[in-house]
Amino acid sequence: MSERRDTFRADSLLTPQAGIDDPFAAAVHATRMSMIIADAQAPDMPIVFANDAFLALSGYPRDEILGRNCRFLQGPDTDPEAARRLAQAVADGAPVNVDILNYSKDGKPFWNALQISPVHNAEGLLVYFIGSQIDVTARKNAENRLVQDREGLVSVATEQARAAEQAVAERTALLHEVDHRVKNNLQLISSLLVLQTRRTEDQQTRVALQSMLSRVSAIATVHRRLFQSRDLERFDVAAFVRDLVGDVSLSRDEVEVDLDLQSIEIAAAQAAPLALAVNELLDNALSHGLAEGRAGRLGVRVQRQNGHYVIEICDDGPGLPPCGRFAPGFGLTIVGLLAQQLRAELRFESVNPGVRAILELPVNA
Repeated sequence: MSERRDTFRADSLLTPQAGIDDPFAAAVHATRMSMIIADAQAPDMPIVFANDAFLALSGYPRDEILGRNCRFLQGPDTDPEAARRLAQAVADGAPVNVDILNYSKDGKPFWNALQISPVHNAEGLLVYFIGSQIDVTARKNAENRLVQDREGLVSVATEQARAAEQAVAERTALLHEVDHRVKNNLQLISSLLVLQTRRTEDQQTRVALQSMLSRVSAIATVHRRLFQSRDLERFDVAAFVRDLVGDVSLSRDEVEVDLDLQSIEIAAAQAAPLALAVNELLDNALSHGLAEGRAGRLGVRVQRQNGHYVIEICDDGPGLPPCGRFAPGFGLTIVGLLAQQLRAELRFESVNPGVRAILELPVNA
């Protein structure tokens, strides 16, 4: 369609007999889409045509519409940015599409999907603006409800997350306090055992007390580690073994220790029985592999292998007895019971020289 034809048809809408002989004018008058025409050459660009659909949308009679700028539909909650975009497009003579909040004559707001198109004459002069309007209030209300629902869900989720974080923090503080108190109590028990050991003259009793002291100290180390850890659910086995072997090195400087510790973690609930089992195996290696104060080597290895956590403690002592196994003393009896509790496998292997104790704990235990 040429610009000349566009101008003619826009002009034809303004004649008193518009629509009688012109199908275009008749269609614009009869269409259910709200339409207006504004005079781009007149001051303040007044409305010079409004069809019946626009009268129904706005609630104004035609004599209260013609001669006014279409901004009269704006109201207190009209978005200033949308109004600015509309005014700028009109000032530039450019087309524009914008959703803007307008108000009918009775003050009822409605969302107007407004489309404005400039019309030029044959000489290229801007003569009219044609505007079409669609009431999209239902769509906008649905969008607002969705936004409100989403914001409500976000608010609820945020509050639940905050409550969960607070619960975790309170639980963490409580468990840390429990571990701290247990550690302190075990240290008190250790002090009592030390005093009792010093006052005991019977050598066999002293050995028994020292063994008990070692077990209590191992469990105290577990609770100290749990107290210092940020993860309440996991226990670092390698860090514990390093602490335990460090205590041995301080007490027996004739022992040369070789550590090969891969960082592995077990459930915190398994920490105490595993720590006690490792302590017993370490004590067994020191007692049998380094008897009579003989200097020697102690190897400790921690790794994950074939779906198991593997802990190996190896000495360079006299090796296994001729029967191929140790007599089930109190310490090894404890280890056997703890291995059953952990669903772990315990075995001893001869090395040349010495013995290797192997404790394999299933990863999914």
